[in-house]
Amino acid sequence: MSEWLVLTLAMAAACAVVLTIVVINHRRIPDDDDPTETPDVMEYMTMMIGVIYAIVLGLAIAGVWEARGAAQETVRQEAQALHEISARVEVYPADVRTRIRSDVEAYVSYVVDEEWRHMAEQGELSEEGTRLLEQLRRSVTDYQPATDHEGQAYQPLVDQVALVDDARGARGQNAGETMPGVVWFGLITGALVTVGLIFTLQIRRTGRELLLAGLFSALIAFLLFLIWDFDAPFGRGMSATATPFTDLFPQLTE
Repeated sequence: MSEWLVLTLAMAAACAVVLTIVVINHRRIPDDDDPTETPDVMEYMTMMIGVIYAIVLGLAIAGVWEARGAAQETVRQEAQALHEISARVEVYPADVRTRIRSDVEAYVSYVVDEEWRHMAEQGELSEEGTRLLEQLRRSVTDYQPATDHEGQAYQPLVDQVALVDDARGARGQNAGETMPGVVWFGLITGALVTVGLIFTLQIRRTGRELLLAGLFSALIAFLLFLIWDFDAPFGRGMSATATPFTDLFPQLTE
């Protein structure tokens, strides 16, 4: 099911539930009820709870957005380090240069075509990707430089492989969901409390009040969906992408 369809259904369901409760609750209110009798302290408490929940939502959105940005940055660093390896082996003999570049391209192709989907589905890195990186490491470290020029390029190449390994490890740590379950419990409970408090203000069935109640509940549903979508940096609609790999290795996408 499309994530946008899920969002639409969630927002529609939130509106339907709130409006249904409003209609049912209105039928139970006696004719002599006076909505102006709502205690001032009730309005104050409702406002404060809404403000506190808005702050919590803002912090949650900022947190998952920052995690997504960090995940995308690790992808850029990994792709850039691989590109540097492919470029710096120019000083090596043709057969060594070809072997290392082939290992780089094999790793990049696998990450883009296979491992990205594996991360989205399983929330972790694949063993095959780890094997391909280890093969690249051996191709770089096993070569014995024959000239001073090759010797000067050797250590920077080893360092770039280490950068790839470090960035890959960070990518693996960000592959799953980043938001703890207890935080989700607080967000969902807070949403129910915040939406439920609008009924304490003796909302009526006027068009304006029903519209505001529906929009408010839909907004809460949208913000929770946004947090959920960003919560898995590599697994959902607005997730980090493999664009840095395809930009630096365009020949692999042709």
